[in-house]
Amino acid sequence: MNKLQPFHLAIPVQNLEKCRTFYRDVLQCKEGRSSESWVDFNFFGHQFVIHQKDGFNPERISNPVDGHDVPVPHFGVVLSWEDWHALAERLKALNTEFIIEPTTRFRGKPGEQATMFFNDPENNALEFKAFKDMSQVFAK
Repeated sequence: MNKLQPFHLAIPVQNLEKCRTFYRDVLQCKEGRSSESWVDFNFFGHQFVIHQKDGFNPERISNPVDGHDVPVPHFGVVLSWEDWHALAERLKALNTEFIIEPTTRFRGKPGEQATMFFNDPENNALEFKAFKDMSQVFAK
């Protein structure tokens, strides 16, 4: 496997300031460059940009995975086991409304993982996950 490179993701939002506050203060992403219509963040080592787009309303669908309705599309990162638990506790303390509460998926099977889903202020679904054994990330 090649050295992991940061991804770049840009998404539309209707309320730039509300989302800026969420990603900066709740998820603790460091803010980078910005303008009146977009904000760049360090999203756990990846380049993430929110763009002001009035009237944007994405269709929300889901897919069944291990007994849960997983929202599609969604994005997030794989954190270390310790960082995932710290984030889960911080989000619970902030009374975050979870789509899927912090849980363990595929228990006792290849790819066992801790996972949680929640929305940003614009209803973009985020998933954060962790593996006790990182060699299981792509396990079949």
